[in-house]
Amino acid sequence: MINLQNLRKSYTTGNQKLEVLKGLSCHVKEGEIVAIMGSSGSGKSTLLNILGLLDGFDSGEYILAGESMAGLGERAAAKYRSKFLGFVFQSFNLIGFKTAIENVALPLYYQKVSRKERNATAMEYLKKVGLEDWALHLPNQMSGGQKQRVAIARALVAKPKVILADEPTGALDSKTSREVMTLLREINKEGITMIIVTHEHDIAALCDRTILLTDGLIV
Repeated sequence: MINLQNLRKSYTTGNQKLEVLKGLSCHVKEGEIVAIMGSSGSGKSTLLNILGLLDGFDSGEYILAGESMAGLGERAAAKYRSKFLGFVFQSFNLIGFKTAIENVALPLYYQKVSRKERNATAMEYLKKVGLEDWALHLPNQMSGGQKQRVAIARALVAKPKVILADEPTGALDSKTSREVMTLLREINKEGITMIIVTHEHDIAALCDRTILLTDGLIV
């Protein structure tokens, strides 16, 4: 599903060039759930941004579902994001003035799906995460765990091949974290590949395997 070969990425600040990814190679099989761990500055966020087509890379190869992601323009990157990827963030990234069902339906709005169809599909995914009774509630009326479930439903609604999750349990207590991970594992069983950046060892232990990053390389 995802194949990275000798991936390099650096940033220039002033006269200094900082190499963040230093020839990273890895393979994630279709249907795997993989944790990425590493200390601050190890390159986790940079790697996730590249995987999510939110940032480019300097050299190497990134193959997603058999297609090269090298040198994409913004329009092409947006097309591949819409086709293949779903995102889950630590801070939920819900729109505060929109209800749960409106938040979940948002990706379908951008795909120009009719209002009736996108609301029906959004409700289907709210049911999947156990929140159909909260469809008309605003984010500020929900707990952290409920907000993350809405965010997961939104990530799923466009039927992505890969879910990229950045510290999805980082803002949650341990009990709610386990519930969210149980939900992600259930979704993973449907064949959706998942890559989860986390600093929590007990969350990583619930994944199929862990990729450990140190100074821009896998160790």
